Amino acid sequence: QVQLVESGGGLVRPGGSLRLSCVASGKIGGLYAMGWYRQVVGRQREFIATSTNRDTTDYADSVKGRFTISGDFVNKTVYLQLNSLKLEDTAVYYCSAEGLGPNGGHRQYWGQGTQVAVSS
Repeated sequence: QVQLVESGGGLVRPGGSLRLSCVASGKIGGLYAMGWYRQVVGRQREFIATSTNRDTTDYADSVKGRFTISGDFVNKTVYLQLNSLKLEDTAVYYCSAEGLGPNGGHRQYWGQGTQVAVSS
């Protein structure tokens, strides 16, 4: 079974930093991207950043210049460095892995989420 496990969340002061890690295990056919999303209760899950096996990255405007994603597709691991944290960064951060299902269709797997709380 595919499993994604995030770690590194916690409480941090505004302007502080945090580093999130996500390790995927199990068979992910055609793994081509790993990324991070975040969600606040009552709000839609929000795209944060992705890293692909083509060495491309993409960031949401809200975190561009502050967050850095890095992927290790050999080890099915992705990291998110969060710098210059703001109060509005507070959310549950979810790791995702994207690959291909048995029928060749797109398939996205999710971690359980890790809480990031930015508080003064």
